[in-house]
Amino acid sequence: MDILFEVKTVSGKVIRTTASHWDLITKLKHPEIEGKESEVKSCLANPMEIRRSSEDEDVYLYYAPYMAYYVCVVARHLNGDGFIITAYITDKIKEGETVWKK
Repeated sequence: MDILFEVKTVSGKVIRTTASHWDLITKLKHPEIEGKESEVKSCLANPMEIRRSSEDEDVYLYYAPYMAYYVCVVARHLNGDGFIITAYITDKIKEGETVWKK
């Protein structure tokens, strides 16, 4: 696997992404996040809030402040670790159960 980075979260999960998946996120889905790997890593390691998806109990949304907005990193938790589904900049925190708050 071509792991680009992995980060240990506040809940002890290790979340990773591959270079090819990061390219998919930044080139096709959310170009605004390109070049913001450090913000994404920081969001996972030191989030302001973590919410569980209202649609999938294994998916978590990590939020951290970014200028007047938030970085949101969406990750699937599997067993002891997980992987990034997507990441983007948003102006609001989505609905869902808050599972951790700073």
